[in-house]
Amino acid sequence: MPDCPNQLWYTFAFEWLTEARNRNSKGAQTYKKACDSLKACPFELQHPSEVIQLTGWGPKLVDRLTKDLQSYCDANMLPMPKRQNKRKKKAADVEGEEAGSDEQPTTPKKKARKSKPYVPGLRTGPYALLIALATQERGSKEGITKAHLIELAQPHCDSSFSAPSDPTKFYTAWNSMKTLQNKDLVYEKGRPTRLYYLTDEGWDAAEALLKTVDLSQGRLDKFTVAERTAPDGSEDEGDSDADNPVRRSNARQPPESPNKSNAPDIVPLGKSIASAADLPTFNPIVLEPGSFSVELVLDIREIRAKSDRDYMQQNLTSAGIKPIMRAMSLGDVLWVAKLHDPDLLKRRGAEGDEVLLDYVVERKRLDDLIGSIKDGRFHEQKFRLRKSGIKNVIYIIEEMANAADRYEEAVASAIASTQVVNGYFVKKTQKMDDTIRYLVSMTKILKDKYEMKPLNLIPTKTITTTNHLPLLEELAKKQPGTDYHITYDAFADISSKSGNSTLRDVYLKMLMCIRGVTGEKALEIQKRWKTPMDFLEAYSRIGEKEGQGEQGRKKKMDLVSSEMSHLIGRKKMGKALSVKISEVWGDVQT
Repeated sequence: MPDCPNQLWYTFAFEWLTEARNRNSKGAQTYKKACDSLKACPFELQHPSEVIQLTGWGPKLVDRLTKDLQSYCDANMLPMPKRQNKRKKKAADVEGEEAGSDEQPTTPKKKARKSKPYVPGLRTGPYALLIALATQERGSKEGITKAHLIELAQPHCDSSFSAPSDPTKFYTAWNSMKTLQNKDLVYEKGRPTRLYYLTDEGWDAAEALLKTVDLSQGRLDKFTVAERTAPDGSEDEGDSDADNPVRRSNARQPPESPNKSNAPDIVPLGKSIASAADLPTFNPIVLEPGSFSVELVLDIREIRAKSDRDYMQQNLTSAGIKPIMRAMSLGDVLWVAKLHDPDLLKRRGAEGDEVLLDYVVERKRLDDLIGSIKDGRFHEQKFRLRKSGIKNVIYIIEEMANAADRYEEAVASAIASTQVVNGYFVKKTQKMDDTIRYLVSMTKILKDKYEMKPLNLIPTKTITTTNHLPLLEELAKKQPGTDYHITYDAFADISSKSGNSTLRDVYLKMLMCIRGVTGEKALEIQKRWKTPMDFLEAYSRIGEKEGQGEQGRKKKMDLVSSEMSHLIGRKKMGKALSVKISEVWGDVQT
């Protein structure tokens, strides 16, 4: 079949059609109509604006064709076709009228109404998703997973992406993704892991939003991440910042005191620690009794309801405990020794005016716990708590009637594991009022425990991310009766999810993404294969030795279970889990 008169333009349109079909976009039918009408056009068009007269071509497609043609002309050093000068045409028409034409003037055609470009409302679900997707480079082929996309989008949305605000409904802000896909602004690819991308129209919409908004102006006072609604109508913010790193890093923190150090890299990464001989020696900074008071620090996102955001803060204050409010990097509640002299630590070679005490609380509604068990955040959070170095971790689980009927066994197992394996204390309460009373009691106990004795502070210049835990463990062995602390700023830097991570940390998190791989099992795998490359090469050697046939596949499936057959109890890895791991790691090319 001979080429059509507008072959180049048809090539552009056919590429759009192919791309839309590959991503199963509903816009494929629109592109097909445009292709068919352009191919059937019997005459050559001079400028892309002229295709508007063909079936299936609207303003958006005309603009896209114009851009593609401009790019083609630029790349090939060709002149861009010029649009027909409408002013001259109108002038000629006026001259004809002045010449006394006998023809009756025709009724002017009614202008076609142009469809307005889609503009999502500020801080709505579609708005947040477009902003999040625009964090990639335009034209990137990597895509963003749903979990990562929610993390990126949540700071820019006033609704939760993980839980409905109305218990009678199932819709969350994530349902906005359907709106964007229906409007052909976003498409998805990949199975089983879906990746999301912006279309060209989506990029145009996102870039228009980015030009008109200031993303640095977060609104913590109206933030409603992961809100839950209880049967009595109360709502809960849900998981803390420990489960949402983007919410921490992108949001402003107006409650922070002005002298609080927020500088990055307070604690450097440091060198790896092979033995106790690699640990530093130091002279502790001793804070005498009377120079500080024990204060409760409450995460600013711990709310009861949208209309009653200060419930916990107000009730703690009414009970005589005025909390320090801030967006925390880990935990929902913790306690600090607040220096009466804000410059005391600075004069002694440390930073800030707060010392972290060895107690942290993670508060979870029972439905939050179920959700975090299902998506793996529960294990990842406990991993970060262990890495923080805080000795006393308390999980407060607020009961919710009939919430755990389907997941009773999973919840019981998770609670037992938290108590027995992790050694954390689990406190069950019926409602937020019970939780508040417990926190008041804990604060009074900790005041009695700490305020009447000196505190030993490790100088921050001594600490690195890699030596922090080994140093605390060594001090506990040598001086079991003495507690050593760090400043709150140093703790925030170490525990920040977006802060420094060692290869070992990343490796363990990668392993724990596989369903069934707990923190204990991930540690055992890391002990056997020290780095991700070691693990990949182990599978690669099987492929080289056994080939890529059925025999090689079976060997890969058995690798972990056979190598770790000596493990018992919770560390034991069976055949089914070994198969899952091989499906993820076994086919990666090194």
